[in-house]
Amino acid sequence: MPHPRIALAQIDTRVGDVDANARTVLDWSRTAAQAGAHLVVFPEMTLTGYPIEDLALRASFRRGAEAALQRTATALADEGLGDLAVLVGTVGEKLVTPVHEPGAPEGPRRPTNQAVLLQHGKVQVRYDKHHLPNYGVFDEYRIFASGDDVCVIDVLGRRVGVVICEDIWQDGGPVSQMDENEVSLLVVLNASPYEEGKGYQRVELAARRAHEVEAPVAYVNLVGAQDDLVFDGGSFVIATDGTVLARAPQFVENLLVWDLLGDDDAPSRGTVAPPLSPDEEVYRALVTGLRGYVTKNGFRSVVFGMSGGIDSALVAAISADAIGGENVVGVSMPSVYSSEHSKDDAADLAKRIGADYRVQPISPMVDAFENELSLDGLAAENLQARVRGVILMALSNSEGHLVLAPGNKTELAVGYSTIYGDAVGGFAPIKDIDKSRVWALARWRNNAARDGVFGPDELPPIPESSITKPPSAELRPGQVDQDSLPPYEILDEVLDAYVENAEGRAELLARGFDPAVVDKVLALVDRAEWKRRQYPPGTKVTALAFGRDRRLPITTRWREP
Repeated sequence: MPHPRIALAQIDTRVGDVDANARTVLDWSRTAAQAGAHLVVFPEMTLTGYPIEDLALRASFRRGAEAALQRTATALADEGLGDLAVLVGTVGEKLVTPVHEPGAPEGPRRPTNQAVLLQHGKVQVRYDKHHLPNYGVFDEYRIFASGDDVCVIDVLGRRVGVVICEDIWQDGGPVSQMDENEVSLLVVLNASPYEEGKGYQRVELAARRAHEVEAPVAYVNLVGAQDDLVFDGGSFVIATDGTVLARAPQFVENLLVWDLLGDDDAPSRGTVAPPLSPDEEVYRALVTGLRGYVTKNGFRSVVFGMSGGIDSALVAAISADAIGGENVVGVSMPSVYSSEHSKDDAADLAKRIGADYRVQPISPMVDAFENELSLDGLAAENLQARVRGVILMALSNSEGHLVLAPGNKTELAVGYSTIYGDAVGGFAPIKDIDKSRVWALARWRNNAARDGVFGPDELPPIPESSITKPPSAELRPGQVDQDSLPPYEILDEVLDAYVENAEGRAELLARGFDPAVVDKVLALVDRAEWKRRQYPPGTKVTALAFGRDRRLPITTRWREP
């Protein structure tokens, strides 16, 4: 009797597009069958996309997902794939039975996060996720009802346990009961959002669960992006001793095939994709996030101010890698304060990535406003940024581009941006990247070009002078960022402690930071909350991102003692 061959289908889905997602399931099931698989496992909420948020509460949406599920079961059989076991995630329903007197009406039906086994043209098994996360980016406890059954399926006579994502993150629950069912394999359907360093946590956790159930764990994860979340894939199979037996690459669709040998045999080994370096991992997450946001919202091109500075240069490189340089519109909008080297760097950058480069001087427009309003100081500086925002939005309206805001996490933290100016945009690709990391990613991307990572003979996309020159908004003569802010290497360290690690003033002072710097930074961060609330969404790559994870009262009176 042959050994069961397991295929982990690491795919990209789109929230709400159940018909397209169902076709994707059919396509990848066909590929899995051609690879000799007996069981193909898809990620969490495959048919619906993830996260579906309040779509789950619409009965019409649940009916549509169920209809797509039934059609998929039938289509698999019609194509001769009926013997293939297909494990797919979707939204289910559960009758919530209230405490009431006999004869009273039934309670409402609540949505569930469900895994379904399709085989022989029918739904064979349904399993509802037990543990519903309610922290960070997750809101499942409010949306879904939890399951209470253990799910074990048969694959060529072998017992395979089935759980969904959070079910392995929490002690107890269905995993703790798997050893009682003597499973030969535990499969986990996941839609686990990317965070830097999270991959190691998943592997360590899966290794503990493998040891607990005394069987390998096959972990399949979603790939792609939805809104500000990015999913990195990186599906894997891990042995009871913590050895990674097979691993898919990150940030690409992939079918990972692995054979389940006998319980007394040494486990088989499959393809093991090499891990990415930290900078490459984050960079590819940003590319995946931008590509997903652009394409899933129906755009074909992006536009932003190409200033010659490091932030817009990194955004340009990410954009070109995400959707192609020919679909990037870079607009140089020089003022009387714009330096020649900045204009030269912008033009050079556009040429390197093959962008549509345009020059639109703003002086006549700024002069018109100033002649009417007689502005000076900060108001005059912000006027320049807002005129640029108007130009970009006008191009978006007339030509259909998505406007990108190139601000970074450091600027967002301290409010060093002009609302309705450089903060204009539909998406902010690097809003979760601090300034120090911006430089590191720019250097990594240029080195990757020299090493042929993105193809042979590629020019480094970012001009070296954009990386090495002092950063400046160029809104007044001789301006540099450090006129208004502490040096970025110090500022980012303080922000990391205050924002990411929630350290208070006393702890920061105990670290040895200058009290004047600490007080200034804390005041800037707390005062800028109203700006952050109006900033565009952007790809989340850290454990604590503005917008998703850190929201404070706008008019708070709290001050660190």
